[in-house]
Amino acid sequence: PQPLPYLDSEYNRSHGGIDITVEASLASADMRTRGMSPVRLSKGSFKDMYWTIGQMLAHHASNGCNMQPGDLLGSGTISGPKRENRGCLLELTWDGDPMGSPPTVAPGTQRTPIKLPTGEERKFLADGDEVILRAYCEREGFRRIGFGECRGIIEPAR
Repeated sequence: PQPLPYLDSEYNRSHGGIDITVEASLASADMRTRGMSPVRLSKGSFKDMYWTIGQMLAHHASNGCNMQPGDLLGSGTISGPKRENRGCLLELTWDGDPMGSPPTVAPGTQRTPIKLPTGEERKFLADGDEVILRAYCEREGFRRIGFGECRGIIEPAR
């Protein structure tokens, strides 16, 4: 849908998207035991987000949220128009057109698991899986700005 007028402008449409590349990779416990490298599942850009940072801030402020320095904003899943830009396992395992698919998978909907180099398959994260998120800004003629990485291993439920 078209954003409300106070959240929309030609300038924001042309300059509001921040081009931050975000990569998501996975290493199963078996992959790590075998010394295998993580598999990149997704590479997307924040510039493909529906809402810009400016729109998110304006929306929060106009609804009474007292934003302060250091506050965190959650943008949601970073996904783009191509399969390799899908930002979550639910989207990555959809069959068909990601932009034509509903945001949830209905019972009985065909899903294609992700195949790992060990022969394992994933539709969801499994105990022992390590998820690696990396982010950076990169443009020809400029230095790459890295934001580091965040890693986490899925522990079994107790």
